[in-house]
Formats: sequence, C-alpha cells, structure tokens
Amino acid sequence: MDVAHLELLRELSVRGSLTAVAAATHRTPSALSQQLRTAEREVGVALVERVGRGLRLTAEGQLLADSADEVGAVLAGVQARLDALRGRPAGVVGIGTLPSAGTALLPALVERLRGTEIRVELDDLDLAEADYAARTVDHDVVVGHSLTGDFPLGSDGLARRVLAREPIDVALPAGHPLCGHDRLRPEHLRGTTWVGVPVGYPFDTVLLAVEQALDEPLRRAVRIRDNQLAAALVRAGVGLALLPRFTTATGDGMVTRPLDGVHARRSLAALCRPDRYARLAVRTVVDELAAIGAALEG
Repeated sequence: MDVAHLELLRELSVRGSLTAVAAATHRTPSALSQQLRTAEREVGVALVERVGRGLRLTAEGQLLADSADEVGAVLAGVQARLDALRGRPAGVVGIGTLPSAGTALLPALVERLRGTEIRVELDDLDLAEADYAARTVDHDVVVGHSLTGDFPLGSDGLARRVLAREPIDVALPAGHPLCGHDRLRPEHLRGTTWVGVPVGYPFDTVLLAVEQALDEPLRRAVRIRDNQLAAALVRAGVGLALLPRFTTATGDGMVTRPLDGVHARRSLAALCRPDRYARLAVRTVVDELAAIGAALEG
C-alpha cells in the first residue's frame, strides 16, 4: 500500500474536493484523479464515488484516509529514531504563525537554529481563533492564540503546547486623560472609542468583557487586523486599542497601560498534527519556541 495514496485520501477527506487538494499540493486535478485510479487498482476496491459534480470517499476510502495519520506517525517515529542515532534533527519545518506572535518568537528561533540541519519555512496567518487548528493541514507547526483558554478553539486532538502567556494592554494616544492612571479598569473606559478587531478575533473578547462589566456598549470606530496599523490609528487619535505587550513599541505619541478587572492575557500556543509532531525536527522547533516564550515572560 503506497503511503502517498493514503496521504491523498486524507487530503481529500479534509479538504473536500480534488480542486482544493490540487491547489494546496500544487498539482493538477487530472494528476490526482490518475493517482486515485492507481490506488483503487492496487487495493481492489472503489475509494471514491461521484456525488453531483464532485467526489466523496467510500467507506473503504474513509477508512484508509483515517489511517493516514497513524501510518505517518509510525514513519515519523522511525525517522526520529534515525535522527537521534545520527545525533541531530534535520529537515524542513513549515511554520504558520500569527504575525504578532511570529514577531516575538521567530527572529530568536532563526538564530537558535543557525548551524543546525533544520530549515524553517514561514507563513503569516492572521485568523479568527477557531481557524488556527485547521491550518495544521498545511503546516508542521501553527502558532495561534486564545484569550479564553490555553489553546485555540477547535484544537482538541492535536499535539499542543503553550509557548507563552502575554498581557494585552490598552494603547492610548499621548496626552489622553486616561494616561494619568498607572493601570486601567473597565470603569475608566466608559464612553471611550476603539480601534477594534474583527468579530471572532481573540482581542474582541476583552472589549466584550469590558462592555459586560459596564453594562453598556463601547464604540468601535474601525475594525482592523494589523497591530501596527492599529497603533498608527491610536497615535492619530482615532481611538484606543488593545495591543500585545511583547511586540508593542511605545513612544512617538502612544503609551500603554495594563488592564485590570477583566481577563486581558492571551495564550500563545503551538499546534501540530500528531504525525508531524512525531518528527524530531518538529519537536525540536516547538521546544525552542517554548524556551523563547519562557524568556519573554521573564
């Protein structure tokens, strides 16, 4: 049984269509269809069936798709033992990361891996919290965040590790009346206007908690994803913003204050599919990220 065929069936199970699999794996749908036909000839049963204009896995195809992670974990474990025997991890590790977490963690990671046989490929992912787990299909390690728990929603069943816990501070334009407080509480924020984030993004949960404490809504002048743009708008006086402490540069017309009275701390976490986490290179990268996160926490 060809491992590549199992991986194709798993991809089809997760992504739902040959077109989506082709786009993700940089192959053509016709090449994938040919691979499926070869797999069916080898195992002697139908693995997919037509549904309208698309395909779905048969019961036999789903069984093999579900087995792909198990087989992959065994092979990765063998490779890990070989790497350990050689005395060093090696290979490419793909990392998809929340930009602000990547800014805090990845420069030090690149420095720590210098001179090793591990090479990282990086991608930035600015997503709603519940979407990070799904991206482990495309990356060996996904760095996401949560303000409601240790790990992003939907990540049950994955290999997971907390890398750091980071305070979320209130950013204010210099000279704002609230700058006179060393720390802020919800009652200080009554009537304020905000540079917010899209609905479903973790930082919005902090403002929702403030609104609940005040029993009144707060105005969002805009909702944007990028923290640097949010900081620029704070400096321009558009509103206040919630920004992560590790990577927010103050000065030049902006100050930050800690927020008490509501939960305003996020967990940065690494997520991996179990078969990929079995690779020694992947585990080494996660270990290094955790060490960097611990140093950031002080």
